[in-house]
Amino acid sequence: VDTCDGTAWIGVVPFRMTGVRPRALPPVPWLSAFPELNVRTYVTTGGKPGVWFLSLDAANRLAVRMARMVFHLPYYDARMASECADGHVHYTSQRTHRGAPAAAFQGCYRPLGPVFHASPGTLDHWLTERYCLYAVDRHGRVWRGDIHHARWPLQPAEAEVSVNTMTHQIGLTLPDTPPLLHFARRQDVVG
Repeated sequence: VDTCDGTAWIGVVPFRMTGVRPRALPPVPWLSAFPELNVRTYVTTGGKPGVWFLSLDAANRLAVRMARMVFHLPYYDARMASECADGHVHYTSQRTHRGAPAAAFQGCYRPLGPVFHASPGTLDHWLTERYCLYAVDRHGRVWRGDIHHARWPLQPAEAEVSVNTMTHQIGLTLPDTPPLLHFARRQDVVG
């Protein structure tokens, strides 16, 4: 696990996937766009910093099955909604995956300021500019998936979170401190 100035970080990241598809194939509307929420921490393996997903909830049963099988990621089915109104994103997630630990999120968030790119050496950069993910298969082998994207177009943000039990599944209670919040309207990614 990576630390920044001696502190490990957990991210609870709600967003909406769009245009999801294998390379060289067109997106399929009912399969290519859905809400997703991940719980992550930050790791380095072999000198390459990346993201370790503790869980990923998605509102697409087929995407969940494929990601579990092909990428060895801890994806779970969830009933989710993500709607934009009055400059805010209203987001809900309730895990429905059979046999999985309960997890839920409900909140409203919005950007507060202009877009910026995190400067190297800052916490914002440390958290966001990672270009791979790691997973372990059922045989205990570590897998790395490289991710290609431009620098994150970040904005400061505010949020009102009314339910967040996403870390309870891993036995972690978040501290009663204000979270560090970022907003990105869009990020194109190729994996």
